[in-house]
Amino acid sequence: MPTSGRKDSDCLCLVGPTGTAKSRVAVKLAERLRGEIINCDSRQVYRDFPVITAQPDQELTRRCPHWLYGFLETHEPCNAGFFAEQALAAIQEVRSRGRWPILVGGTGLYLRSVLQGLAPIPEVSEDVRAEVLRQCREQGPEALHRELSEVDPESAAAIQPRDAQRLTRALEVLRETGQPLSWWQKQERTDRPRLRALKLGFWIELEALIPRLSDRIERMLTRGALEEVREAWRRCPDESAPGWSGIGCLELLSFLRGRTTLEQAKEQWLRKTRAYAKRQMTWFRKEEGLLWLQPGEADRAVEYAARRVLETGRPQTKQGDAWS
Repeated sequence: MPTSGRKDSDCLCLVGPTGTAKSRVAVKLAERLRGEIINCDSRQVYRDFPVITAQPDQELTRRCPHWLYGFLETHEPCNAGFFAEQALAAIQEVRSRGRWPILVGGTGLYLRSVLQGLAPIPEVSEDVRAEVLRQCREQGPEALHRELSEVDPESAAAIQPRDAQRLTRALEVLRETGQPLSWWQKQERTDRPRLRALKLGFWIELEALIPRLSDRIERMLTRGALEEVREAWRRCPDESAPGWSGIGCLELLSFLRGRTTLEQAKEQWLRKTRAYAKRQMTWFRKEEGLLWLQPGEADRAVEYAARRVLETGRPQTKQGDAWS
């Protein structure tokens, strides 16, 4: 077990595409290793959407401490740099009490920002920022998304067409620096990684994942996703607010406002979730030192992680390491 006298740099990470039951496995790991769970998902930070973003429910949160879930309002922005600051503070606090920080989520950029740090993006001038904001006001975020799709398709694929905050940021960076935001996000700091981590990832073939995603959407509706969206709209009636960019939020809002049927909303929700899962798989496939597990192997994952931590005294893997 970690002790307060060791470096604040050891942690466990549980990652993979959406819909692979990471939250439940994370709780089992936390119980086995005296750990505490730290969110590493960009949409689970929003308080108004616990069901749609699949935040851990009360049954899970009662079993161990959870950090950085639902701590932002819908109108508040969140980026990798800001998130890393919050996560590093949480990691330090967890380790100071002799417990294991367990990062859980599917946002690869956020994980990289915490473990590696990111190369600082140059400041954007006020003139460039004002010009992009003016364009967004006059033409709408969808027009910015079309432009971004042409000049930085990788960033555009990861941003919803009405996510004004992220769209303007991506275009600001491109116009200021001449390099796409996706390029900057791949530039890691050249100094030594600030955290050592044992990284476990759940892998499932995309076609096998789709039925799980469809079932999860139905469960979310049963658990009150529509009521959640209705109440969130009452508090923040702005479709361009950052919190609304979570997949499923605007789809259900379109139904509630009479623009689509519920079946159409569900189809769009599933299609976008599938595309997102595919992007997550592409990202994590390139992650170094990641040990792959199957979603149905929760108990084996827990026992492997526990054995590795207890035997080595630190959660650290070598490239190409495997488990059995």
